[in-house]
This record gives sequence, C-alpha cells and structure tokens, in this order.
Amino acid sequence: MRPGQKVVCVDDSVSSPELMWSIMLNFQQWIKKDVTYTIREILNNDDIVIGVLLKEIVNKPVYIKLIDKTQEPAFGAFRFRELDEFEDLEAINSVEQLVEEINKL
Repeated sequence: MRPGQKVVCVDDSVSSPELMWSIMLNFQQWIKKDVTYTIREILNNDDIVIGVLLKEIVNKPVYIKLIDKTQEPAFGAFRFRELDEFEDLEAINSVEQLVEEINKL
C-alpha cells in the first residue's frame, strides 16, 4: 500500500463492546465495507499496527495511549484490500457505461 492508492474496505466490523467504545470515543467517522477509499498517509504506529489515513475520511487528532502520542486515529491496514489498475479501469468503464445508458433514456 502507498499514498494515493485506491483500496476497498473488506472489514468494517467491531469485534467487542470495548472496541466499539474506543471507536465511538476516537473516530467521528468510520469506514464502510465494500466502499473504495484513497490512501492519504500510512502510519507505522511504533511497529504495533500499520494504520492508514484516508482522503475521504478525516478525524480529529486524539491522544492514543498505546503509542503514547496525539495523532489522527488511523484505520488498520488489514481492513483494506488494494485495488489494482485493472480493477480501477473496470470500475471506470462500468460507470461510463451506466452514464451512457442513462443518457439514452
């Protein structure tokens, strides 16, 4: 993964009540499964977990105890799958075909 790359969310789940509570406290906006996003930045998070910041979602910085610093909370990279150029092109072609069909109506 790299900044500027398109990714699709494959996991927006919250596995426990504790995690849900943490998300509600730290994220104003959450990701949605099957939605395509653009990577804005990749955060190493002190080698604990690789996180990604997205162009389409910006959350305010918060203090994160696990890494002992204030930053924008990142989404775990494991929650996304990279889109390759073929998939991007296929999606563009699908949208263009749909627009053409609508214009014919």
